[in-house]
Amino acid sequence: MSLTLMTYNISNGGAGRLPAIGRVIAGQAPDVVALQELRGEPALGALTGMRQIVARSWRGQPVGLLVSRRLRVLGAGRVPRPFFHAAAWVRVATPLGPLTLVSAHLFPYWGSVRRAEAGWLAGFLRRQGEGVLLGDLNTLDPWGEHAARLEELPLRYRRRHLDRGKPDVRATALLARRGLVDLFRRCGHGQAWTVPTTGVGGAEFTRLRLDYLWATPGGAARFSDCRVVTGGEAESGSDHYPLVARAA
Repeated sequence: MSLTLMTYNISNGGAGRLPAIGRVIAGQAPDVVALQELRGEPALGALTGMRQIVARSWRGQPVGLLVSRRLRVLGAGRVPRPFFHAAAWVRVATPLGPLTLVSAHLFPYWGSVRRAEAGWLAGFLRRQGEGVLLGDLNTLDPWGEHAARLEELPLRYRRRHLDRGKPDVRATALLARRGLVDLFRRCGHGQAWTVPTTGVGGAEFTRLRLDYLWATPGGAARFSDCRVVTGGEAESGSDHYPLVARAA
């Protein structure tokens, strides 16, 4: 049996776009979907036939997970830290063994807060055993060259991604130091950037990779494919493209 994971920021609850979002999800036949920006807690579980888990936010928007009914849920909840948005987790019995999957949406404005949130998530996964962090991390990866792309942004949005004038990669660099594996870097192909889509772009975005799947080493070794879902209704379902990874 295989395992397919997806992360998808649906943009402000997906208002007016939920049927398209549901079809984009169904088109990938995922076993687990991490969702961000669940404003109003849209009933995507009902649309997709999957179980829906929601973690309400302290100050931002809820996050959640959709879980295929073919997987046995061993536990679920909210990561107990004061995230600006939230972090939801589910532990499921999978073909790879028990996995803890976390949906997160890191702080959009300040890199120092994102770094703290990333540390909480890395610590949580370490205590759980094998797992995967999925979500909109609102930050850049520590391996790419980002300066030219950031120059395309208005200053008010560029500042979100700068640390003392340089591209801010503190959150993702921390995840890498803690031993987590960036699945797109390991086995990704095709387009790397996850924002903006052609149909719902905005001034706050240029072509950047903000959405990720980070796995613990044992789980990462089983994944052989990771890609950004583009084309069709993925172009207008949200301002973010979904990211999908598959393991056998």
